[in-house]
Amino acid sequence: MVDAKSWVPQLTDDGSFTFFSEEFGEAFHSRYGAKEEAFQKFAQATDLAARAQGECLSLLDVCYGLGYNTAAALEMIWSVNPACRVTVVGLELDETVPRAAIAPPLIEIWSPRVQKVLQEIAQHHHDQDAYLTATLLIGDARQTIQTLCQQNFQADAIFFDPFSPRRCPHLWTVEFFQSVSRCLAPTGKLATYSRSAAVRSAMLATGLQIGTIPLGSVHLPHEWSQGTVGSFAATGLHPLSPMEQEHLNTRAAIPYRDPTLRDSAEVIHQRHHQEQQQSDRESTSSWRRRWHIH
Repeated sequence: MVDAKSWVPQLTDDGSFTFFSEEFGEAFHSRYGAKEEAFQKFAQATDLAARAQGECLSLLDVCYGLGYNTAAALEMIWSVNPACRVTVVGLELDETVPRAAIAPPLIEIWSPRVQKVLQEIAQHHHDQDAYLTATLLIGDARQTIQTLCQQNFQADAIFFDPFSPRRCPHLWTVEFFQSVSRCLAPTGKLATYSRSAAVRSAMLATGLQIGTIPLGSVHLPHEWSQGTVGSFAATGLHPLSPMEQEHLNTRAAIPYRDPTLRDSAEVIHQRHHQEQQQSDRESTSSWRRRWHIH
């Protein structure tokens, strides 16, 4: 029996909950609102309301976690078109996380229809009815994504939501983005909360065009973006500001590498640090001073 009691719910500002990972030293969501973050940075950023007007949609949720991104997507899609047929594939390392997230009151922020989906995914790693086929793949996402690549799975929207590059560099590398982008439909969009220059460079290296997710009404003083959206065409992307464009020319923009998709976080960080030390690009501190970023 999977133990779901080891995760202690933490209330966020919008009344939804998150967990804190001792392993990675980070919370799964922003303290400003876990549910709000799922809607703004993922469901809205990938244009799901407009896409839901069609007959079917496919979603890939990289680092499924508590299931909030999938839940927000389903809420948005079915509010627009209750008959839209949705295929969802989630990738998750730790199956105890989604199982803990279906306990009351955490799950009660979602509609009954979506609650049922989250329960089935957490308990059985699968759910299917006339309007949904959902599958949760447990394991290292660097390996589980290969199954989808072999199946030529194509997602209209990809939610890219690992822990931060500092804590979890192995899921932000050029090589992993290459695998993930193979699962992105030609007209699809990939959204992530990260505004890191290294992440954006990795996305560009895979052939994606990138845009920024503009700031919402609530943000910290030092923030300039809510994240990044990638697609194979620049159409419909919010362009980077001059400041963000210049960020891509600094040492901070040197991407993480994992040639075999099996290196440890320590090895990936060491390789990244060495590349930065050998680079003649502008320092990130110089860029920060020029743009008065503290």
